[in-house]
Amino acid sequence: MTHMATLQLDELGLAGFQLELERALRQWLRPADEAVIDPLWTKAREVVTEFALRPAKRVRPTLLAAGYAVARTAGRGGATQLIDSESIVDFGVGLELLHAFMLVHDDVADRAESRRGGPTLHRALEALHPGSPHEAESLAIVAGDHLYARALEAMLATPAPAAVRATQYMLEVCRHTAAGQHLDLALTRQPLPFVRLSQAVKVARLKTAKYGFVAPLVCGAMLGGASPALVSALDSVGRSAGLAYQLRDDVIGLFGDDAVAGKSGGGDFLEGKRTFPVLAAWIRADEAGRARLETLWKQPSTGTLAEARAEVERWGGLSATERLVSKVTAQARRRLAVLPASPVVPLLDGMLEAMAVRVS
Repeated sequence: MTHMATLQLDELGLAGFQLELERALRQWLRPADEAVIDPLWTKAREVVTEFALRPAKRVRPTLLAAGYAVARTAGRGGATQLIDSESIVDFGVGLELLHAFMLVHDDVADRAESRRGGPTLHRALEALHPGSPHEAESLAIVAGDHLYARALEAMLATPAPAAVRATQYMLEVCRHTAAGQHLDLALTRQPLPFVRLSQAVKVARLKTAKYGFVAPLVCGAMLGGASPALVSALDSVGRSAGLAYQLRDDVIGLFGDDAVAGKSGGGDFLEGKRTFPVLAAWIRADEAGRARLETLWKQPSTGTLAEARAEVERWGGLSATERLVSKVTAQARRRLAVLPASPVVPLLDGMLEAMAVRVS
């Protein structure tokens, strides 16, 4: 699979796109018109730049390029079409800056300590303002707002004819993502018996599937001149793939190894999140088991993390999640298989397979 993926990267120009993306990302993070604003802002921007440039999977720009390649090869009757980096790289940068913005705000809301193998942005900014966590959080929120504005600038700077339409679509998705984040935070304050399993799935679809998978594929297809039918087909692939990704993230968020995951492996429990594994366990538990789960999630702590993990596994929450990950991954791969013939389809299939079993 690795050898095949390497060949496809070379054939499609995706390897070159990824290199160009990193170069362009550095440029967009250092706008020339801000160089002399103030030394305080320069220092803060250096911290933000380090945060945004940390090693990451860059899933969204990769999916953008994949959607673009599918559209371009479909337009040529299945003939291989190299990715034109100049046409989409700025939009890919915009997606990555937008993602960084969301991570910053999510980490403040979740009181997270680590991200991508380093401190969260609000923790990193504390070095500039030691002893003032609240001020560092406020500065991180403002930095996130700056990243959001920069993301829109990058998307709209994309020379592809459909850039404005794709940006408008992305903003619509952002509204739905905000609704999903609101629901995620609001459910954390609800007792377990009052939270439905369907609500956990809804959060996953709004926060991750639509924003992280559907949107990049659809935007890439739009930029590549895809037909409405192809856009709809990629939408379906993204919905299933994104749900699988978030469910796997739920497993990592409760059972993950900090050193491997790049963030707190028990973070979802410590934040009291009502994720799919927890609710699946609660549904299957007997009366005593439900009471214990509710007690654990009322007052989560590092001291009870091991017990929380054991209870979720005991009552089948982990196995139920794993089964659903397998089911929706298979669904995504079936939907992928009926796309128009393109060298990028096997690459996407390999990505789906890898994401279903990832540990970080």
